[in-house]
Amino acid sequence: MARVRVGRVGEQIKKELSQIIQTNIKDPRVGFITVTGVDVTNDLSQAKVYISVLGSEETKNAALQVLNKAKGFIRSELGKRIRLRIVPDLVFKIDTSIDYSSRIESLLHQINEENSPE
Repeated sequence: MARVRVGRVGEQIKKELSQIIQTNIKDPRVGFITVTGVDVTNDLSQAKVYISVLGSEETKNAALQVLNKAKGFIRSELGKRIRLRIVPDLVFKIDTSIDYSSRIESLLHQINEENSPE
């Protein structure tokens, strides 16, 4: 039963973080950030936030630095929006699964072109 609550809290954090990042953070280095997932520990003390950033590696690293610097502000905004006894500590990580899937898709497309009869 507790795991269900952790999942619901994770989804709510994901939704609120998306809104906070898009509306409240005014740094131009943020760019196009998508919160792809949130993993919350069972005691709700820590949340790993997976983000996807559109652009090069430099853009991704700059966006990650901005989010890490604004972590305190983001936690306070999250605390105002979600009623929890303790707001989880946020750990931002770059989600590489979208890049990985697009790479696999391009390889499969290349294989299909090479094997198709001309």
